[in-house]
Amino acid sequence: MSTLDEEDRREYYRIEDRIALEISPLASADVSGTDLLQDASPLFNLLSELHLSEFESQHLLRSLADGDRTLGNFLKAQNKRIDLLSQVVAQTILGQIGTPQPVVISEGGLEYTSPTAYTPGTLLSVKMALMPQALGLLLRAKVTHCDEKPDGQFEIGTEFEAISDAQRQLLARYILQKQAQERRLAREQDA
Repeated sequence: MSTLDEEDRREYYRIEDRIALEISPLASADVSGTDLLQDASPLFNLLSELHLSEFESQHLLRSLADGDRTLGNFLKAQNKRIDLLSQVVAQTILGQIGTPQPVVISEGGLEYTSPTAYTPGTLLSVKMALMPQALGLLLRAKVTHCDEKPDGQFEIGTEFEAISDAQRQLLARYILQKQAQERRLAREQDA
C-alpha cells in the first residue's frame, strides 16, 4: 500500500486473512531495522531465519535434484523434516504473539484493527505468524492511516518499509497460496 495515489495503492493483490500479530511502535532512532531483530524473541528469529534460508536455497535444491535424483529426494525429505520443526516452533510462538486476528494483507502492507491509535507516519515493528505454513515475518511498517471505528477501535493501515526481496517473495507466495485455496473452496461450494 503506497500513500502516493490511488493507483499505487492497488499495486499488490490483497487478501483478507486471520494472522497472529504483535505490533509495537519503533523509536525514531530505529531506522536501520537492526533493532527489530534485537526486540524479537529468539524463537521468532529462528522461525523467520528458517523460512528465509529455505526460500533462498530452493533453487539450489532444484539444481541438485536435476543432477542427482537420489540426493535431491533425500534433501527434499530433510527439508520436510525442517518444515515440521518450524511448525512446532510456530505453535509455540503463537502463544507468545496472540490469537489470530482479521487483517487485510498484501506484499505492500497490512490493515488491521487495534485498540491503540497511531498517527500517520509512525514506524511500527510488525511481528506476524502466517499459518499453516508457520511463516514468521518481522517487518517494519509506517502507518498510512488511522481511522476510528464506531466501536472505539481503530482501523490502522500500514505500508511495509525496507522489506527485503526474499521477505516480499515469501509474502507474495503466501498470498497466492491463500488466494488459490479460496478459489478451490469457492469451486467446491458451487459444485
